[in-house]
Formats: sequence, C-alpha cells, structure tokens
Amino acid sequence: MAEIIDTRIEPDRAIERACAVLSDGEPVAIPTETVYGLAADATNADAISRIYEMKGRPRFNPLICHVSDIAMAEAHVTFDPVSRQLAEAFWPGPLTLILPQRPESTVHALASAGLDTLGIRMPDGFSRRVIARFGRPLAAPSANTSGKISPTSAAHVEADLGSKLKLILDAGASEIGLESTIIKVEDGKLRLLRPGGLDAAAIEALTGLAVERPESAGATIEAPGMLASHYAPGAAVRLDAEDVRKGEALIRFGGKALPGESDAVIVMDLSPGGSLREAAANLFDYMKKADASGAATIAFGPIPNEGLGEAIIDRLQRAAAPRA
Repeated sequence: MAEIIDTRIEPDRAIERACAVLSDGEPVAIPTETVYGLAADATNADAISRIYEMKGRPRFNPLICHVSDIAMAEAHVTFDPVSRQLAEAFWPGPLTLILPQRPESTVHALASAGLDTLGIRMPDGFSRRVIARFGRPLAAPSANTSGKISPTSAAHVEADLGSKLKLILDAGASEIGLESTIIKVEDGKLRLLRPGGLDAAAIEALTGLAVERPESAGATIEAPGMLASHYAPGAAVRLDAEDVRKGEALIRFGGKALPGESDAVIVMDLSPGGSLREAAANLFDYMKKADASGAATIAFGPIPNEGLGEAIIDRLQRAAAPRA
C-alpha cells in the first residue's frame, strides 16, 4: 500500500519524499486545487508510461504538464499574446492552455500523445511547491482509474490506486473539485476544449473575445477530458431527473426535493443553497458515495447550465454516455 504523508503536518518531508520518488521514475499522487493528480516526470518516457499503465489510460489521450512558473512553461511552449494574457491573469489556477511545443522542449512525446502541442498549467497550492523543488514539469492526469470518477481527496486515491502507488500526498479535500478549464487559442479565437474550474465568462470578460464551444462531445482528441464516456461511476447515470425511481441513488441541487425520493437508497444535495461553486466541490465525492450505496442507477436532478454549471453538466453527460 502507498505511504501517505499529510502535507499540512510534514510539508518539508512531503516535498523531499515526493522528489525522491519522482526522481526514481515513479508516479506520485499530489493534491491540487482542482482534483488529485497522478504526477510523474514529464521528461521521462518510462515515468509517463507508468502513468498510462497505472490508470489504464489510452495512449492517444494526452496529459497536462504542470509547471511552477511561467519561466518553466516558456522552456517548453510558445505563447501567443492572448494565451500569455490568460496565463498572467489566471495562473496559478484552474486553467490549462494548449500551446505549440518548442522544438527544444524536453517533455517527452508520450505526454503529448504525439501532438505538436502541449497542455500546460500552473497549479495553485502545495503541488506547485513540489514542482518548483523537482525543477521539471510534471505530467499529471487525475489520480484514478481511467474513465472513472476523479478523486478529490487522498482517501479517494488510496481506495482506487493505493495498491499501485508508492506515495500519496494528503492536503485535504480539493478546493475546486473539478478539473481545469482547457482553452486553445487559434487564429485569434478562443476554443473551449473542456469546461472546468474557471468560468468561461471570466475568460471572455478579460479578453473581450467569445469562447467557442466544441460542436459535439467525443470530437478529435486534442486535450484530456474529451472522450465521450468519462468520469463514470459503476452505476448507470440518469440526468435531469424529475422524479426518483425505487432503489435509485439521488443527487440533487438547490434544496429541491423530487417526487419519490423517500424510496431512494441515498439522497444528497450538491448545494442546498444553490451555490454552483459548492456543487462543483462536492460533485465527485457525492458520485463516489452514491456509487458505494449499492444503487444500480444514480439519478441527478437538474443543474443550471450557467457559470460552473456548464462544467458540472459536461462531467455528468460524459458519465452518462454509453460505455465501451
């Protein structure tokens, strides 16, 4: 089983131990403000291969490279003016930019799935300190079995991947609880490849440019989180439920009770007060609890399609999609 170090109690030991394991080419589960990541040296092909193997992740699905500062990013990617504006405004934070990879970049092609671009972001919190000490970018998808519910606590990681990992860093619950928003700038236009923890409206307000949405889920894979089926629990998922069927688990929003919920196996409310930020933070944890309840189906009440609601609905639609 994995060694678990609480970063709030032993921060220095956590950093030193993480760097030692990473230097050996082994992945480490690290906390970020979005979700927990399965991090490995982005310049080491064997280390990246271990991420794919540990997650059971298809190798055509690229990984995000995490950096400690813009200088580290500039060693590997080329910024256009709009992308730089976004980085300076929203880094560190839940924004990933898809940028052209520099020819001299040492990030291995396995991390980019052979594309000529890299997904790159600067996380907030303890993970940034680990990257700064390690001195190289870390490739870090979510620390869970591929396609399953993303982890927002060290306990989630331990339950899923604990037998495969050497080290898990525990910084408590993830503050945001949704993966990063992924943006690609092309010909002066902003393309939203994945909605996430940064509201697209904030990006539009900063740049004065409209954020274009993809035409459909499961389009050409240019970034993580674009597979049609993803974030899936073991149970089936039913969206926009107007009632609850006997034996279902219910996850609702805004304190709105649904007919039949007295027959539900479990009832949870993402945010009784109607806060989409609170709902985002609770989403994956509640999905895991509902899945553990034994219900064959998880019913979700309606979620407003605005602000962070766009990212929540994206995750739910992929969780409900037909599975291979």
